Amino acid sequence: MHPETDIQQESSAPADGVMRLRQLGFDAPAALLARFGLQLHRVGPGQPIPGSFWGDEEAGIIGNAVHARDDTPVHSLLHEACHLIVLPPERRLDVHTDATDSIEEEDATCYLQIVLADELPGVGRARLMADMDAWGYSFRLGSTRAWFEHDAGEARSFLQARGLV
Repeated sequence: MHPETDIQQESSAPADGVMRLRQLGFDAPAALLARFGLQLHRVGPGQPIPGSFWGDEEAGIIGNAVHARDDTPVHSLLHEACHLIVLPPERRLDVHTDATDSIEEEDATCYLQIVLADELPGVGRARLMADMDAWGYSFRLGSTRAWFEHDAGEARSFLQARGLV
């Protein structure tokens, strides 16, 4: 596993206090995703989420679509959407469940989800980073914030080279 973004889920149970889509609604995330040519598909309560890598309430991706339920964590929706955003559009259509095995793309995805959190009302990067830590993302500097502020230069450069930040 990559030491910067060794992502692990410690429990399949929802982490207390993590912001869910039911708190945010679907309109603002759908509009944000549409700016990048993506669609947000709402999945009914208790239904399996298509294209979900982690299962349970975690967002899923298939092609240009991100799938989520009301109980999907906002950080999960942003993370999966950002996997698609960092890919060239011609590669998106081949995506089903697992977007990449590239360390560079994974790091860029983590960085971009933090930046895009500022564009969602009531979310913002501080909240998103706290939720990422609560979910179980692990970074070699010990927290999402420390990684983002002091160790994410390569991810930022990757995104800048593609005009994403």
